[in-house]
Amino acid sequence: MNTICMIAAAGENNALAKDGNLPWHLPDDFKRFKKLTLGHQIIMGRKTFDGFDKPLPDRTHIIVTRDTEYTVDFEDCIVVHSLEDALDLVKTDALSFIIGGGEIYKQGEKFANKIELTRIHYTFEGADTFFPEIDEADWELIEEQYHPEDDHHTYAFSYLTYLKK
Repeated sequence: MNTICMIAAAGENNALAKDGNLPWHLPDDFKRFKKLTLGHQIIMGRKTFDGFDKPLPDRTHIIVTRDTEYTVDFEDCIVVHSLEDALDLVKTDALSFIIGGGEIYKQGEKFANKIELTRIHYTFEGADTFFPEIDEADWELIEEQYHPEDDHHTYAFSYLTYLKK
């Protein structure tokens, strides 16, 4: 079976970003994101891709945009014009990731069968991008790992793994 996993970090209020920027710095979460997504195809919206300085190494980037003139001059980057087109490109992969942003997560939730969520134990005010509310009637929490605040992490957080029921 093909696994489509939405992977994100979000505050208690599901905040993802403000003005395209993450309002936190969590080095261990970045390491986990890299470990999980390395070698896989990652699906994202154009704004998410534009937030990168350059493509993430050893991953194929599938960029979803309605802009038919949008192009990217990097290898391992594919531009498509709908989430369905992106999902069609990964249908034979054992595992692919949807990595954001808010609109792509909202569209992707009905196609995803797994969520890897880093829940940051803080409410971020003023955010303009949000992760969808996880409906426990549709999703089962199968794993939870707590990470306390420390010298390198301003906020405590938990890694949460959900599977679609």
